[in-house]
Amino acid sequence: MRNNQNMAFKLLHKDEKSRARAGILSTDHGDIETPIFMPVGTSATVKGVHQKELQDEVKAQIILGNTYHLYLRPGSDLIQRANGLHNFMHWHQPILTDSGGYQVFSLSDRRKITEEGVIFYSHIDGSKHLFTPESVVDIQRSLGSDIMMVLDECPAYPCEKKYAKKSMDITHRWLDRGMQYFQKSTQLYNHRQIYVPIAQGSMFEDLRKTSLEYISQYKNPIYAIGGLSVGEPVEELHRYVTLSDEILPENSARYLMGVGTPENILNCIEKGIDMFDCVLPSRNARHGLIYTTNGIIHIKNEKWKEDFSPLDNGLHTTTSNSHSKAYLRHLFLVKELLAAQIATLQNLSFYLWLVKEARRQIIADNYGVWKNNILEKINRKL
Repeated sequence: MRNNQNMAFKLLHKDEKSRARAGILSTDHGDIETPIFMPVGTSATVKGVHQKELQDEVKAQIILGNTYHLYLRPGSDLIQRANGLHNFMHWHQPILTDSGGYQVFSLSDRRKITEEGVIFYSHIDGSKHLFTPESVVDIQRSLGSDIMMVLDECPAYPCEKKYAKKSMDITHRWLDRGMQYFQKSTQLYNHRQIYVPIAQGSMFEDLRKTSLEYISQYKNPIYAIGGLSVGEPVEELHRYVTLSDEILPENSARYLMGVGTPENILNCIEKGIDMFDCVLPSRNARHGLIYTTNGIIHIKNEKWKEDFSPLDNGLHTTTSNSHSKAYLRHLFLVKELLAAQIATLQNLSFYLWLVKEARRQIIADNYGVWKNNILEKINRKL
C-alpha cells in the first residue's frame, strides 16, 4: 500500500509499567503533544468559548470540526471562499474534521446505505444528499482541516455479527476508494492534510482484528478506532482498546473516537491511546456539571449557594481562580449565558490539564501510581 506519511508522529517515551505513551504529532499548523484531548467544535465553534480563550486559557492544541454540520451550514463552498476553516473561524492551530459518517448513520430513519455511499436527508430542511468516500474527501479538502477522516459506518450497539461484518466490509471498500481518491487529489491551501483510516468490527474480536490489520496496510501516522463508546460495557471498551494497541503500528498515533469520561480517558491512555475527543465536557458544562481537580460539582445544588471559594483552586486559570462557586450557581439559576461560558472554560481547562499531567507522569515513568491516585480524587462527588 502507498505510504501516506504526509505528517509525522514521533513516539518519545513509553511508561515503564504500562502501555501509556508520550509522543508528538507534527502538522503545518503546529505540533500536538500526546496524549491529547480535542475539544469538539461542531459548527466551527466550541459552544460558548471564544477561540482566544481556547488558545490562551484552555490551552487547546487541536480542535475538532464536524463535516456533516459544516457541509449543511454554512456550506463547504462558502468556507472555501473564506480560504478554509482555519481562516473562516480564526483558529490557526490544528483542526481535525470527521467525515460526517457518524452523524449520518445516527439518522437511522433519514438515510440509506449503498455501495456508492450514503443517501441522507438533512435534519434542517429535509433536502436529499449523498456522501461518498470521494465526496467527503472533496468536502474536507474545501474545509482545509489538517486531519481528515475516512467515510465509515459505525454500527449500532448491539448488532448481529452478520451485519457487523457487512458494515466492516463496506467500510474497508470505502477506505480503499477514499484513499485512492485522496492520493490523487490536491490540497487547496498552503498546508498538508492527512487522511485517517478507521477500524470497525463492533464487539466481535475476529472482526476487530481483521479491521485493525486491514487499516494497518496503509502506512499512516495516525489510525482511528471507531465503533466504541456506543453503549457497550466498559469492559468491552477496554478489551478492544487493548486489542487495538497490540495490532496497530507502534510508531503511529492511536485516536479513540468519542471517548469520553475522565476515567475512561486515563484508563485508555494506560492501554496505549494517544488522541481523544468527546462532547461530554462542554455538554455537561451547559447543564451545570463541573469537573474540578478536587472532584465533581453539581453547581445548581443548594450547598454552593454561599460558597465563595474559587471554582477550582487546583487549576491556575483565570476562570477557575476568579469566579466563585456561589457566583456560578447564581448565573445558572438566573439563566445567564455567562454561566455556560464559565462552566465550559472550566471543564475544557480541566480536561486539557488532565492529559498534560498524564503526559508528564508518563515521561516520569509514574503513570500507573498517579492515575490511581488522581482518579480517586477527581471522581469524588462534592
